[in-house]
Formats: sequence, structure tokens, C-alpha cells
Amino acid sequence: MTDEKVLPFIEHLVELRKRLIICVVAIVIGMGVSWNFSPRLLSFVEKPLTGETYLTGIKKNVYQQVKERYPALYEQFKLEKDLAGTTKERMLNYSAPLEPFFIQCKISMIAGLILVLPVVFHQLWLFIAPGLTRKEKHLVVPFVTVSTISFCAGAMFFLLLIWPVIINFSLSYEAEGLRSWFNLSAYVNFCLRLILIFGLIFELPVISMLLSRMGIVSYRLLANNRKYAVLASSIIAAFHADLITMFVIMVPLYSMYEVSIWVALLFGKKKPAQSPT
Repeated sequence: MTDEKVLPFIEHLVELRKRLIICVVAIVIGMGVSWNFSPRLLSFVEKPLTGETYLTGIKKNVYQQVKERYPALYEQFKLEKDLAGTTKERMLNYSAPLEPFFIQCKISMIAGLILVLPVVFHQLWLFIAPGLTRKEKHLVVPFVTVSTISFCAGAMFFLLLIWPVIINFSLSYEAEGLRSWFNLSAYVNFCLRLILIFGLIFELPVISMLLSRMGIVSYRLLANNRKYAVLASSIIAAFHADLITMFVIMVPLYSMYEVSIWVALLFGKKKPAQSPT
């Protein structure tokens, strides 16, 4: 009896190793493709350092409205001076000899991972496929497509909307005698970590759809555990030191949980109607 239990476990480990090797090879190939584009990606990540973001555009419009309607307030609070000091040329700095090279490797690796996400999700599906029904196995293409799009949507949501907010908030502390001096590794590592976090956050509805289709979770179960979702979101966000980052992680995380509840309602496994006795 023990041997019968050990053998399937070993087979699962062998299968897992096979899938992981394919994923690693795919990521290495994606990293090679992304290598030449990594300087452009770094430049894109550096853009908020200038202070010229969509937030600056919003601030300009608001200040212009204040200037036209309430010129006295505009002059009193010196909003023109405040707006003029928002944009400035800033550069990242490094102190270790090979630091830029290793940062380029990290950027290329994350970009390569995103490039080969269809391969990664396909391997994940093949690993869990033996536990699915024949009808569920035909969902491989929707699963790979939706999972890839969801991760990319989360990454772009962070880069375009959240990242400028974080950097803009950090730069707001600049004052006379206090200047920003961002380290290359700290800056990029922080950004890459949050890209992965937001990508995974946006995968929650996909995971909810899978588990609900398998009958593991249900709409009622998820809806009744909202308070635990709030607590879990707070705990996950609490691993980041500053309140702003905690907030911008907690809110999307819990929002995706709410989306997952509705996904479970729409795509969950329907209970067969009980025939009247």
C-alpha cells in the first residue's frame, strides 16, 4: 500500500521537474530576446523621475482652473511656483562595479518571463490536466489566453497608473537641503517586485474561475469570507514599509477578490437541481 502511494508521488515530481525545465528554458530564450530592449525598458521605468507624469497634467489643469476662477487663492498659495518645481532632470546612481549589468539581467529576465507567459501557463495547465475532466481539458486555450492577458493587464496597470503615483509621492519630499538620490538597484528591484505582485493580483479571477469550475470554491464561500480577504490583503500589503505602497497593493488586491466572487458566480460549477420527492 505504501509503495502504491509513493509511486504516484514520484511520478508527479518527475512531471513537475519536466514542466519546470521547459519553463526555465523558455524564460532563458525570452531573456535573450529581451536583452536588446532592456535599456528602453529601463528608460520607461525611469520616466516618473522627471516628475512629468499624468499626475502633472492633472495638476496643471486643476491649477489653471484655480487661476481662472480664484486668482487670489492662486497667488496666495503660490501655485505657479509649486507647479514649476515639479519637473526636473534626475538620474539613477550606482555604486558597485557590475551593478548596471546585473540590473540589465534582471530586467531582461522579467521581460523574458512576460514574453513566454503563454508557454509557462500552458505547462501549468499540462501539469494539472490529469486531474480535470475531458470537457475541462478543452479549456486550455481560454485558460492560457486569459491568464496571459490578466498578468499583462496587471503589469501595465501598475506601470502606467500606480508607479508614477509612488515616485511622485516620493519626490514630493524634496525640499531645500533635501534631494532625491535614487540607487539603481533599489529603484529597479522595487519596480520589478511590484510588477510581479500586480501581475499575480490580476490572476485572482482566473484562479477563482478554475477552482469554481472544479467545485473547490463557490460564490457563497467567497462572498461569506470577505472579512478574511480584507485581513489577508492587509497582511500581504503590510510587508511593504511605506503606507502609500501598502495602500496601492491592498486596494487592487481586494478589488480583484471582489471580481473573483462574481467570476465564481458566473462560471462556477452549477449544482444539479434536486428533484422533488
